[in-house]
Parts: sequence; structure tokens; C-alpha cells
Amino acid sequence: MKRYILLGVIAVMAVAWSAPATAQEMVTVRITNVSKQIISPPVVVSHSAKVRVFVPGTAASTELSMLAEDGDPSALATLLGGSDEVLDMKVADGPLLPGATMVFELQSRGRFNRVSAVGMLVTSNDGFFGLEHYLVNRDRRNQRVSVTAWDAGTEYNNELCGFIPGPPCGSPLIRDTNGAEGFIHTHPGLHGGGDLSPADWNWQNPVVDVRIMKK
Repeated sequence: MKRYILLGVIAVMAVAWSAPATAQEMVTVRITNVSKQIISPPVVVSHSAKVRVFVPGTAASTELSMLAEDGDPSALATLLGGSDEVLDMKVADGPLLPGATMVFELQSRGRFNRVSAVGMLVTSNDGFFGLEHYLVNRDRRNQRVSVTAWDAGTEYNNELCGFIPGPPCGSPLIRDTNGAEGFIHTHPGLHGGGDLSPADWNWQNPVVDVRIMKK
């Protein structure tokens, strides 16, 4: 009997010691802007496989469209923060400038083994970078992902300053939906059909470099 009691005590102690280690499992997410565009404050989140921040080929959510059209992360952050399938989330304090890097520390454990990150290319109608549903490999300490620019499909890419929030325009909360594609797809870039010079504001994919490092 004493032997069984002792084994039970050891088992309880093992759980007590292992739980904090699991709770403290962290990943570092480094996002570097390799484009000419200013990127709105990124939203970075760790979550389960049940969460999809966006799905290419489908319509963007209202919350994602607010970020992709005006660089406003608040509605998306509220939506993700209210989900039981989200473990941790960070929203940057300011924009990510060309050539700059931001570092985020996220909890990631158990079923919460996916990382997503989004931010608007602010000198566009509805362009955004999107790392979506990325599976963190538990056996690799460092992972690198080149991330493309996506078109939310919620606004027509007229390239006119009257509809673009970022410099040199400064026109937030104004949309041109006539001719919008209606689904998320790879962004075709800027072609100079409106007020924007492609030489100044266009990009070549990838637009951001993401590194995910386990602690």
C-alpha cells in the first residue's frame, strides 16, 4: 500500500513540475518589412487549427477588411481575442516601416501550435501581408517564412488617393467597391493607373520576412 501511495505522490509532483514548463513555452516571431510600403501595426496571434484569420479564394471577413482597407486592427483583435481557440495575441504599437523589424513574444503550446500575422500595405486600396495558419514545427528551433502580399478583394484597386489611407494620400474610411473582386487573392501590385507611382510604392513579393524561433 505504501508503495502505491508513494507512486501517487511522485505522479502528482511530476504534473506539478511539468505544468509550469508547458505554460511558459514561448516562440519569438520576428517580422521584417522587405518592401517599399509602410505596413500598419501588425496583428500576430498563436492559435489552434480551428482558427483561420483569412482563407485565400474566399470572401474577407468584415474585421479583416477593416485592417486591409484602413490599417485598423481593432475589430480583428477583438474578434481573435474573444476566441477560446486563440492562446496569445499581440498588436504592434505603431507601423512597420520599410527595412524595419518588429519582434513579438507569443505563448504556443499543445493544440495552440499555429501562428498567423497580418498588416496592411497602407499605400494601397486593400492590400495586406498575411502569414496564415502557419504550423510551428516543434522539432526546429528556427523557421523562416517569406510572406506575400494579398488583396482582400473588398475594394477596387483604383490607385486613387481619394481612397488610400497611407502616404502620399491620407484618405482613410473611403471605399471604392465597384469592381471589387469579392475574394482574397495574391495582390497584383501597383500599375500606375491612378495617383501612385509604381517606382515609389510598388513591391516584389515577398513583402515581409518572418522568422519563428522557439525558446
